Amino acid sequence: MLADLTVSELLEKTAAGTPVPGGGSLSAMSAAVGAALAQMVAGLTAGREAFTAVTPEMTELAEKARRLRTDLLADMDRDAAAYTAVMDAFRLPRETAEEKSHRTEAIQRATREAARVPLAVAEKALDVMMLAGTAVAKGNPNAMSDGAVGAMLARSALQGALFNVKINLRDIRDEAFAVRLTAEAEALEARARALETTILSHITL
Repeated sequence: MLADLTVSELLEKTAAGTPVPGGGSLSAMSAAVGAALAQMVAGLTAGREAFTAVTPEMTELAEKARRLRTDLLADMDRDAAAYTAVMDAFRLPRETAEEKSHRTEAIQRATREAARVPLAVAEKALDVMMLAGTAVAKGNPNAMSDGAVGAMLARSALQGALFNVKINLRDIRDEAFAVRLTAEAEALEARARALETTILSHITL
């Protein structure tokens, strides 16, 4: 798994000039790092005397962040696998009419999945943004910068994932599918912009 690599190994693999891992996998990783920072702030808040009132909320936040972190690390490989499937489909034979038809169908099927995976990453990244935003607004103020970094990493991850959705949608022939995913992506983008403004308003550094 990509998540099992050291940081240096992952960066070397990314920089190697091969298609995977690419922006989709690294967007998932960035969102996972954001979730880890949100969990960190929650851990530095829950159980402390000065923050008794928010301890239950921070405890729940930490668990949600942990689950998202686990899912997003797995999404690194899901994204790489989805794009690898697209490349494999393009390598299928196309000598006969039947082979051409099968190849086209395989490409379209793989490309649809290659759009779905980063869309799911973007949805999770928005969840991470919300958690990190809560950590900034209600968590230990001494860790506010950590929560802020987590929120912005998740924001960047969301945008990166949506870039990957959009580039795959360019090759989709199923118009209804493309229209639906475009609408979902635009809705996520709008929510992220609004949430970013709210989070930044709570950062008093």
